Amino acid sequence: MDLRKLKTLIDLVSESNISELEITEAEGKVRIVKASAAVAPAPVYAPAPAPAQAAGAALPANNGTAPPAAPEVAPEPAGKVIKSPMVGTFYRAASPGAKAFAEVGDTIKTGQPVCIIEAMKIMNEIEADCDGKVLQILCENGQAVEFGQPLFIVE
Repeated sequence: MDLRKLKTLIDLVSESNISELEITEAEGKVRIVKASAAVAPAPVYAPAPAPAQAAGAALPANNGTAPPAAPEVAPEPAGKVIKSPMVGTFYRAASPGAKAFAEVGDTIKTGQPVCIIEAMKIMNEIEADCDGKVLQILCENGQAVEFGQPLFIVE
């Protein structure tokens, strides 16, 4: 599907009352979901923004009500983080009924597969880049992941 067609579809969804559109063509499948104010957005992993004072940015007026809230900063996880090397869909096992590659508490070795990320209908095994014990699994099975998004925390 070309970019112009995709842009047109996005515009149509944003201007209409529908909340979701899925189209399957020979080249692939596209699913567009309109964000809703009633639904909490999924967490986004992005670099920290630059301070507002930098580059002459103006701060919003306070009107004497309450001091502006400081942005909440998530604490750095203890241990080594295994991050997604690509955009795709996260799977914990090779097939729906199969045993997961890694569970919380499992000891893993460098080079051992820990999950699969499906990208463009290709299943990519993601291997551990360190030895250790899995402390936390940060993604749900079938969840869309971004490049650089944390997947596992290893001790």
